[in-house]
Amino acid sequence: MDVARTVFTNGLVFDGSGGAPAPGEVVIEGERIAEVRTGWHGEHDADQVVDATGCTIMPGMVESHCHLTFPSAVGHIDPSFNPPLDVSFFHHIEGLPAELARAERNAAILLDHGFTSAYSAGSILPMPTEVILRDKIRAGAVPGPRLRAASMERDNHPVRPDGHVEPDWQGPDACRAFVREQAAMGFDAVKFLLSNDDVFVPGGSHITQYTWEEARAAGEQARESGVWLNCHAQSAESVKLAVRAGFRSIYHCTYADEEALDLLESVKDTVFVSPAPGIIYANVHEGEEYGITREVAERMGSVAALEGMAAVYPEIRRRGIRALPGGDYGFPNNPIGRNARDLQLFVEVLGYTALEALTAVTQHGGRLMDLGDIGMLRPGWVADVLMVRGNPAEDVRILQNKDNLLAIVQAGRFHKAPAALTA
Repeated sequence: MDVARTVFTNGLVFDGSGGAPAPGEVVIEGERIAEVRTGWHGEHDADQVVDATGCTIMPGMVESHCHLTFPSAVGHIDPSFNPPLDVSFFHHIEGLPAELARAERNAAILLDHGFTSAYSAGSILPMPTEVILRDKIRAGAVPGPRLRAASMERDNHPVRPDGHVEPDWQGPDACRAFVREQAAMGFDAVKFLLSNDDVFVPGGSHITQYTWEEARAAGEQARESGVWLNCHAQSAESVKLAVRAGFRSIYHCTYADEEALDLLESVKDTVFVSPAPGIIYANVHEGEEYGITREVAERMGSVAALEGMAAVYPEIRRRGIRALPGGDYGFPNNPIGRNARDLQLFVEVLGYTALEALTAVTQHGGRLMDLGDIGMLRPGWVADVLMVRGNPAEDVRILQNKDNLLAIVQAGRFHKAPAALTA
């Protein structure tokens, strides 16, 4: 529904700057925010007036570590993608049309849950699914968060998932070639698994898979090809490689040591980290239905990882390194649609305040996207707006219930309109 001029009034406004929500009004004209006013005004020159009594008006949320090609979403649980217990998902791949259809479904679900933008942390298969999805969302052909598309995740093992051995897979030249190929396919970012993971091999999170020469070659090629680099980096050494090689979005940082933290702090104005506590918490506390008992969670490294995050992220917070919510949703016990649960985990596990978590999922997420004026409510900025029942600065958990999202506006258009609009 196109709206020329809409005013949200009688509610609180959280503008993304970090200040507490306060009584105010937000005026939208076309795709942009026209005004953000302090206090409430009796007269409104507008096509539509939205009564936000009892609600908070805030920017749309940004998912910083998105996997829209993962199979499980709220209402669509797929237990066949539940590593390491079940990965039979990979034995019934039907091709690009089916993969795209699932990604489109997941994109709509994520938007329904208040995420108006999403930064991909990697595609599940070597297909241009996310490139096509990004462009369809941009064209308005399908609903979903505006998307930064990322390539398949590149590990550094020549034995590929289907069992064949890839010749010349390792080394600086191979890393350069991979970045060139993914850039040519149209991806915005290229994903490397700089560290391994305990899910794949015991102690894998402490194994760094790439040499400095390989990481440097990837960084040089990314800058030449005009793409960003993302990485899975749990070991301290992999975090250091990522910073030194110019990776922009660094995931997990679970076991970052003092040197790694110093390096992250030195680039805190240009680099983003995403801990992705959701899947780790789910493995430790919510996995038994899918065979992830406490013993399995310990073997998967999730118990140690949750403890590692709880230890390192208060220091990341103290140093002003931008940590963003979201990540690794798409598993049976952590489906897409639950993404706002990360805000609760930022507060309860990682040591952030509710306002800091809200600022991270809006303002900082917008800067991660780098698509213009996204992530705050300011005059002239893109009108991505949520009307939330209650005050998330007092209880971030309310954002987990999509029924509390009474209105969802993306670039000035109602994806979800409030029940009552006053002309």
